Amino acid sequence: MGLGGQALGFPTSMPVTTWVPLMMFPILFGLSMDYEVFLVSRIRESYESGVPTREAVARGLAGTARVITAAAAIMVMVFLSVLLGANIAVKQIGLGLGVAILIDATVVRMVLVPALMELFGERNWWLPGPIARLLPRRRPEAAEARTGVPVRG
Repeated sequence: MGLGGQALGFPTSMPVTTWVPLMMFPILFGLSMDYEVFLVSRIRESYESGVPTREAVARGLAGTARVITAAAAIMVMVFLSVLLGANIAVKQIGLGLGVAILIDATVVRMVLVPALMELFGERNWWLPGPIARLLPRRRPEAAEARTGVPVRG
């Protein structure tokens, strides 16, 4: 298992159980999308109210960082608590999920996503023409205030 395996109760010569990665990926995908939707929807709300993208990202991050961090901390502790059990496969999935949630919530959601959204600026909100025409325009006055061009609804 490598460094710290003995301290966590893993046998040194046992490989990762075959079903553990297969179960981890869908669980992690679902959990990380919760954080992503929560963060980006808050950023989008600020943007639609007429705030420039840079400030919308800052507001969205400020409004969701505590909730995302607290939820991630709770999940990390719950997942790591299974290390106290005896089943090696359950320990493996608990350790994997705990470490992955910690990395996802801190590095990806709190650093990479906001940094990339600020870097891309207005391109975050671009949609292909046919799809953009299908979606309703929510606040034409906000778009008009941001661009200075009247919007026809």
